[in-house]
Amino acid sequence: AALTGTMAMMAFVAIVGPLVRRLDLPEWVAGLSVTTGGVLWMLLARWWGGVGDKRGRKPVLVVGFAALGLVYLALAYGIDLALRRDITAAALVLLIVARGLVGAFYAAVPPTAAALIADTTRPAARPAAMAKLGSANALGLVLGPAAAGWLAGRDLALALYFAALLPLLALVVVAQGLPSGAPAAARPPGAPPMKLLDRRLRVAALTAFAAMGSVAIAQVLVGFFAIDRLNLSVVEGARVAGSSLAAVGCSLMVAQQLVMRLKHVPMGRWIGVGALIAGLGFFGVTLVTTQWQMLLSYAVMSFGMGMIFPNFQALAANAVLPHEQGAAAGTLSAAQGLGMVLAPLIGTMLYRVAPALPYAVVGTGLWGLAALAFVKLRSRSVNA
Repeated sequence: AALTGTMAMMAFVAIVGPLVRRLDLPEWVAGLSVTTGGVLWMLLARWWGGVGDKRGRKPVLVVGFAALGLVYLALAYGIDLALRRDITAAALVLLIVARGLVGAFYAAVPPTAAALIADTTRPAARPAAMAKLGSANALGLVLGPAAAGWLAGRDLALALYFAALLPLLALVVVAQGLPSGAPAAARPPGAPPMKLLDRRLRVAALTAFAAMGSVAIAQVLVGFFAIDRLNLSVVEGARVAGSSLAAVGCSLMVAQQLVMRLKHVPMGRWIGVGALIAGLGFFGVTLVTTQWQMLLSYAVMSFGMGMIFPNFQALAANAVLPHEQGAAAGTLSAAQGLGMVLAPLIGTMLYRVAPALPYAVVGTGLWGLAALAFVKLRSRSVNA
């Protein structure tokens, strides 16, 4: 389910830049559409996590994937009409509204999946288990953009229809393959709900915000950067964007395999080293002049991110009680949603100043995160 869900999300990101150019829309439309999805993701992630704590993980995943598939089908059909009939204004509204609904329903998936893993693993095993989930997501990053880029070279609308079918496949997998059951523990009577800014989750939430914000900027700008820096056509830009995001998926899988195997490495060290490497990749993009350099830079940045993501998730899961797992995972998803709210708008505005500027800003921020991790998390072990 994580594989197909990620394929759907990344397939759209790989073609949103070329799609906006084909529809003759300004770049900020791509940024605003992703930001709208991030707003609703941020607002609803903790709520979905809390529902999972009360009702069980499977019902939340079923509802989330079913609604996500229907919204994507509507988006694909509407964009198909806009491309054929040149309905630019309607396409602008559709991109923003539909992407917002995608964020609202996809918000159910990441916290519920992470909470399900926390329900069924011991604290010491959680970084490796989260990395397995991350590997499934990384494979989706490989297959989704690659397939979408190939289809977009023939028909942009066809790539969207492909993306629309993937959440429905995830729905079938969850409905048939995931056993029903209650969460691992119920909230004790009289226990207060988790606070949004719970001090146990502050470092993990800040890391989640920085990591997702960095990823969102890289995703939104990849198509524009390929077209403008490398002097490519819209179709060629879509293919290079898809190839770059496929390189991201491959690199993520390698990094997360390391996390799964090197279980003795403290979580804080993974986050610090990962942020250093990811920052190096972002700075590398500022020097890109060829397609292979762009692929290499995106691979380096994602190798670092592959070390960060499973460890901040495990850091949060290990810091809370069993009946708080859904809410904790939802808090991290909300932080990631906030990153998706702010980063695309800031990134696209900086891009208009200079295409390399947003990448340099993100690289600097990630090196700041590395310093924070080494100072604040130096004593955190996998058993923390």
